[in-house]
Amino acid sequence: MPLTHQHQLSLLKDILNEHQTECCGSVAECEQLERLVKSLMVNPNIQENLMSTLDEVYQYGQSGRNSPNLDNHILSHQENLSQWVDHVNSYC
Repeated sequence: MPLTHQHQLSLLKDILNEHQTECCGSVAECEQLERLVKSLMVNPNIQENLMSTLDEVYQYGQSGRNSPNLDNHILSHQENLSQWVDHVNSYC
């Protein structure tokens, strides 16, 4: 059974929130962020004003996956992570 877009948004928020609060993460989580965002961006139920945030999260996931120091990458995006969590949370 596939995840609904609400479940996907909730999972996205959870991963971003964990990165923000724990200041660490894994390459697998970055890859999961990319997959979630790709799926959400083609979903017609997603509101247009969420698309820019999804695009930013996708870029964050890609950069994190390729980063030589993922923890530093996460630390350098703390403000963005907080904003993204708040924005995604408003749709959950």
